[in-house]
Amino acid sequence: MIATLYSTGQLNAPLGFAAALAIGFCFGLCLEKAGFGSSRRLAGVFYFTDMSVVKVMFSALITAALGLVAAQKLGIVAQDDLFLMPTILGAHAAGGALFGLGFAMGGWCPGTAAVGLGSGRMDALVFLTGVVLGSIGFNEAYPWVAPLAGYGSRGVVFLHQSLDITRDQLVLALTVGAVVMFWISEIIERGPAIGRPGVSRVFLAVFSILLCLAAVVALNLPRLNLAPGSGPALTASRAPAQPAPAAAPQGQAQNGQAASPEAQLLAAMASGKDHIEPEELARRLMAGEQGLTLVDIRSKAEFDAFHLKGAVNIPVQQLPEELASKRGHGIIVLYSNGMTHPAQARDALARLGFGNVYLLTDGLRGFFERVLKPASLRDGPVSAEQAKAITAARSFFLPAEIAAPSGAAAAGVLQAPAVLPALVEPAWLAANLGKPGLKVIDLRPQPQYNGGHIPGSFALNVESLRGNLAGLPSMLLPAPMLAQHFAQMGIGARDLVVIVTGEAPIDATLVAVALERLGHKRYAILQGGMKAWSAANLPKDTQLPTATATAIRPHAPEGPDGFTVTGREVQAAMAGGKTIILDVRPADYFAGTKSDEARPGHIPGAVNRPFTEDQAKSGEATVIKPREELEKAYAAIIPSKDQAVIVHCRTGHQASQTWWVLTRLLGYTNVKYYDAGWTEWSARPEWPAVTSPKPQAPSQAQGQQQGQQQGQEQQAPAQGQAQPQSQEKKP
Repeated sequence: MIATLYSTGQLNAPLGFAAALAIGFCFGLCLEKAGFGSSRRLAGVFYFTDMSVVKVMFSALITAALGLVAAQKLGIVAQDDLFLMPTILGAHAAGGALFGLGFAMGGWCPGTAAVGLGSGRMDALVFLTGVVLGSIGFNEAYPWVAPLAGYGSRGVVFLHQSLDITRDQLVLALTVGAVVMFWISEIIERGPAIGRPGVSRVFLAVFSILLCLAAVVALNLPRLNLAPGSGPALTASRAPAQPAPAAAPQGQAQNGQAASPEAQLLAAMASGKDHIEPEELARRLMAGEQGLTLVDIRSKAEFDAFHLKGAVNIPVQQLPEELASKRGHGIIVLYSNGMTHPAQARDALARLGFGNVYLLTDGLRGFFERVLKPASLRDGPVSAEQAKAITAARSFFLPAEIAAPSGAAAAGVLQAPAVLPALVEPAWLAANLGKPGLKVIDLRPQPQYNGGHIPGSFALNVESLRGNLAGLPSMLLPAPMLAQHFAQMGIGARDLVVIVTGEAPIDATLVAVALERLGHKRYAILQGGMKAWSAANLPKDTQLPTATATAIRPHAPEGPDGFTVTGREVQAAMAGGKTIILDVRPADYFAGTKSDEARPGHIPGAVNRPFTEDQAKSGEATVIKPREELEKAYAAIIPSKDQAVIVHCRTGHQASQTWWVLTRLLGYTNVKYYDAGWTEWSARPEWPAVTSPKPQAPSQAQGQQQGQQQGQEQQAPAQGQAQPQSQEKKP
């Protein structure tokens, strides 16, 4: 079976360029021989004086169709190894109309214009110049036309499916249609002369018969299956060349029948054999197994902060090219923090013919929980043998200062949570307080801090992390400025930062977002803040800590942080209609009955879930609700963990909490943060806004839920919860 350039990711490789050059040369030569280096001849089709364009187009169409059918029947090419153009009805209709108009007016299409240029045609040069300028103009205008460019998108749709016929019937109809078009073209060109006996008419009749016979033969070839790269040898499936002992996919269906790649993929998923368990991966890595390629598909910043020993960092979009040499050799294991993106990447690679790719069960979080979590922090007792294995794994995968044995021998070593970022309890902080590598930041007002704070903690005014950027107030500062800020407190790249609040968890999450902008993921939020610490009668003092300025990031990134979006991006997302815009302000501000900005209301189509609904009271402390409760609440709003979501409030303060809950606590993978929020949107009259929620007809369950939420909102002040709008400090 042929491994196509597309399936092996070599379209942009030297082999792909060489093939393109050779094919382009032959294509141009054929067009020139056909007389398509002349715009006059090309334009003849629009005047019914020269039908060569129609005859060449149908010849190419039927040749490709019959050739592809024959190749697939013989097992030379698999459909999964071909790039299939998605159907976008609006774009194809508009683009086709423009193409036809340009062809009729200019006498050229892009391909023939290149041939004409090679023949020295000046009009071809002018036409191609226009093509280049038009392409540049389209790219520059794409942010505005993007919603229209995707209008009518249907994914990959086959014509025979739309016509409810088989593919063979469609190919046969195309063959007959081509024969008919050849005869019509000859009649148009020759007129009554076609009726007179002669060589041309005989040739056309013989050619038509041979074409139909070729179609019949191609459609009735025996179906064969060739293993990739095996030449003429026949096999029953496309099984991986190097099966994995624990995770080899089932490449062969029952009864000896060959299974398609999609069927193999589904079978592997159903049997759970498309992934590898953390313990198994750890064992293989620690044994130094040859032929195991471990790939970290997270961002480079995350990879630099920590990665499994032996892993390489490859962006998802570069996987086919970078792993081309590993295809069919050994096993490839993909991992990220969770499983969503590795699973999608694994499936895509499987469709490209990579039968030896697996994903790490539960991702990096699962690896920490099941392999690297200290024995003392496990839910149940562990045997001496298990404790020894845990210690060995921690020594192998973790830095020396973290991998020290747990228990009394490690009394002076910081025991970081298994997964970071995280919520930590006062007891954990008390147990690790004062250990090297731990930094505590207290976000309470200065007088409260001065009156007593967690020993060694640094005071920080959360508003010092925000400022006016290009006219937009209360914006989170750029990364270099934030890096300077944290560096003055002596916080380094390997330090674990614990954030302590007074009343509002949103203060902690805003600092968390600032750390995320720097790529610093080693932080945790103290659940319940200082009130929970005080309620536990844990020690406080009034001593000011000392620190030596360091660098949290040697080179703080200047560019975008990857999760903050601008107002124009929100506008494009709103027009596209595929992104959930989550407005987390209080309900009356969302509805427009209250306002302290340029305009009342909200972004059309936005969904309201006040940030206070993620909070609860625990004694005097305000805490983030349990994960299970939040999972259920957001599942009713956001259909999947990879759904595109943009969260915003008024100035980004409240929204930081929702962004953190969704991405770091619940594992949503495609959530963006609109920092400028309603302050910017309401001040731009050209951007739409509505002042009341669109009437809906909620289901009974939804109605009950909304009723409960309204009841909670009304009870919130009486329960002593923080007033929603007042938690977001004004600049």
